[in-house]
Amino acid sequence: MDVKLLFQPSYTMANVKLSASEEIRAESGAMVSMSGGITLETKMQGGLFKALGRSLLGGESFFMNTFKADAGGGEINLAPALPGDMFVVELSKPMLVQSGSYIASESGVEIDTKFGGAKTFFASEGLFLLKATGTGKLLLSSFGAIHEIILSDGEKYTVDTGHFVAFDEGVGFNVRRIGGMKSTLFSGEGLVVDITGPGRILIQSRSQDSFLGWLVPKLPKSNK
Repeated sequence: MDVKLLFQPSYTMANVKLSASEEIRAESGAMVSMSGGITLETKMQGGLFKALGRSLLGGESFFMNTFKADAGGGEINLAPALPGDMFVVELSKPMLVQSGSYIASESGVEIDTKFGGAKTFFASEGLFLLKATGTGKLLLSSFGAIHEIILSDGEKYTVDTGHFVAFDEGVGFNVRRIGGMKSTLFSGEGLVVDITGPGRILIQSRSQDSFLGWLVPKLPKSNK
């Protein structure tokens, strides 16, 4: 499988070339176009309970689409719903992904939910993260551009909760308010995550929450 990212970073689309009998799983609605020789199968990946977990707890679609190439191979184009970037992870160890960032993965990658506990309770993404395990290519998306940061052992980094995309399992993290209550309420900054390496983190250059906070007050008000 060969993946090429086009039109980065604002309106990224992934062009995926599949060899004979290769397949890729993708979120519902992620397909932009595909060539002849590609077949589609829609099913509950991992069974009923895993599908329910991804849908109800992880914010992903209940059904997943599997695209498979015939003997002649083929290609498929994938893209997220929001404008922004995409990132290809060569998964070799578990990674935790924020809800809404998962786009697609090779058949050797399993996607499940993982309870995040109180550490993620304060983030808008909720109590559950998606957990990607196995080996193979994992396609993620962001709102804005994606920035990769590699932390060495013991190295610390602080990220606004709304800018997280994914991070390696095992990376230490702690959610806190930035400054005191006054700073949280009036500075425009809210909750942050203190990250401790070693490991990789992926962040996005824009926050959906910040964008909605700017947009919603400008929407026309109902006259009812």
